[in-house]
Amino acid sequence: MNIAAVDHKPADGLDLKGMANAVRALSMDAVEKAKSGHPGMPMGMADVAAVLFAKFMKVDPANPHWPDRDRFVLSAGHGSMLLYSIHHLLGFSDMGIDQLKNFRQLGSPTAGHPEYGHALGIETTTGPLGQGISTAVGMALAEKLLAASYGSDLVDHQTYVIAGDGCLMEGISHEAIDLAGHLKLSKLIVLWDDNQISIDGPTSLATSMDQKKRFEAAGWRVQSIDGHDPAAIERAIAAARAETERPSMIACRTVIGFGAPTRAGTARAHGEPLGAEEIAGARAALGWSYEPFVVPDEIAGMWRAVAARGAAAQSVWAKRVAASPKADAFSRQTVTELPVSVSEKLVAYKKELSETAPKVASRKASEMVLGVINEATDLTLGGSADLTHSNYTITKGLGSVKPGDFAGRYIHYGVREHGMAAAMNGIALHGGFIPYGGTFMCFTDYARGAMRLSALMSQRVVYVMTHDSIGLGEDGPTHQPIEHLAMLRATPNMLTFRPADAVETTECWQAALESKGTPSVLALSRQSLPTLRTSHTDENLSAKGAYVLKEADGKRDVTLLATGSEVEIAVAAADLLAKDGIKAAVVSMPSWELFEKQNEAYRKSVLGNAPRVAIEAAARLGWDRWIGEKGAFVGMEGFGASAPAPKLYEHFGITPQAVQEAARRLTA
Repeated sequence: MNIAAVDHKPADGLDLKGMANAVRALSMDAVEKAKSGHPGMPMGMADVAAVLFAKFMKVDPANPHWPDRDRFVLSAGHGSMLLYSIHHLLGFSDMGIDQLKNFRQLGSPTAGHPEYGHALGIETTTGPLGQGISTAVGMALAEKLLAASYGSDLVDHQTYVIAGDGCLMEGISHEAIDLAGHLKLSKLIVLWDDNQISIDGPTSLATSMDQKKRFEAAGWRVQSIDGHDPAAIERAIAAARAETERPSMIACRTVIGFGAPTRAGTARAHGEPLGAEEIAGARAALGWSYEPFVVPDEIAGMWRAVAARGAAAQSVWAKRVAASPKADAFSRQTVTELPVSVSEKLVAYKKELSETAPKVASRKASEMVLGVINEATDLTLGGSADLTHSNYTITKGLGSVKPGDFAGRYIHYGVREHGMAAAMNGIALHGGFIPYGGTFMCFTDYARGAMRLSALMSQRVVYVMTHDSIGLGEDGPTHQPIEHLAMLRATPNMLTFRPADAVETTECWQAALESKGTPSVLALSRQSLPTLRTSHTDENLSAKGAYVLKEADGKRDVTLLATGSEVEIAVAAADLLAKDGIKAAVVSMPSWELFEKQNEAYRKSVLGNAPRVAIEAAARLGWDRWIGEKGAFVGMEGFGASAPAPKLYEHFGITPQAVQEAARRLTA
């Protein structure tokens, strides 16, 4: 390896070799001190990162939430020390040298993989490979949408991604690459770390894919460069920035662990400390004679100059915003704060529903509610994974987002559930919109990886999941969710709503929109449901998680707990039990998570002391928390079947009569 062969010092006096080596040294030092981590990628991509930041990146560490900053996404999140090293060198206030020395330690902002919210400037949580590049598509899309509304004077920034071989092997990358190319997201630039090494060894063990042709086929501009040649890197990024019709991929041929005397170019550079002897050899090979965690003032000053350039750009931008007639609207949009009028209109609409008592599927009720929401605010950004007219996620006047045309507010994600979820994360993280997107409930399986990150990052993303049970009927068990509610309810910081009628659907939408730090899932029926709440109250009862829909006539003998389409069954069962002289209360439980947050006194008042029967056309898992050891469950014990919905409910014994019999046994 002839490290000195490339001239790293261009005419502008920047020591790009020194800037890159600072990243290499800090990365291998931090991994060594932690006795854990991934030094190979930061060492291999340091030259690319140095040129990107020194020459192009628009970032102001003093204003990390500047709306018009360039976004930098480290999709290959295992190489997190590259990001932390750069943030330290740029002067982010929370990334002092002690944070680098505490890499991968409990409570440190320098987690093993970058975690959104743990340190300033981390645009998204990465680590699950493929998520970063896919989330970045949403960020680049949000930029285009805002620029279409406010113009390039206020919105004009790039989204840069460093992605590795693993990111491109993950299936979600295909969904993301295809969508970005289709929509012509020209401000998205992916820098592929083409080091041809995976954990198991050479990538040739597992793939023969020509990634460059793959990106070209999806409509991307593709360039190939030596990832250790600063002049070539600069030319390629400049060309990508000049592209106006296509996103860009730059294949950067690199050496993993660049500079390490025996491990460079091998899998042993990937995911373990190099060791003292190897680090000493790397320092010698790189010409880096400084002690661990020490960066000379001259090199540090070059990195701080990047921050100074960004601060100057931010100041000029702020003056443009102040002078713009769109300044107030732009500020409201980027803060993504819902106007109070949205909730007021939802309360008024809920009153109308209680009075008119429509019998509609909750997916249809959701469409009706969205009509109110989307008219009341332009912050919502809708979409569906090719199921628009099954999910009912589009409303009048939204307009479709199309290639090169970003005036609409509705995204056709195609059959890309996972990519849709990741893109919505990126849209939410970017700021300016509250994204919602739909598919069938069963396909939360496909979207799961990105949905989990919605929760981990505390992003307000709304998942409209229709066809939520065997009630979808003839499409059969492949499409009938059984275990999915349990999976979603088990996910920390995820709100799962299963409304029983149009009134509850309105309340659940309101609660979802008002939950700023939590993603929400709306589990909605295909079959029509009667309006059960015919007496209006301004209070959002669904936001309590559970409430007494129908109290017993006297002291309770039994309490019937149900969600969604089965609340109707519980009400009918209560009427049957009344004929038996058994006094039953009906509790609707649209959100277990919100009910869990209520105080103990309220929970006891709802659940009561009588024996309990739970009714839900899904798996039992989790219900014993609410029904107790002696409670009964009426629901699914296995997969569904293909038949009309009423026949399926009879076949699987989810009927008022089955609930009646279960209650009789408990009260005998």
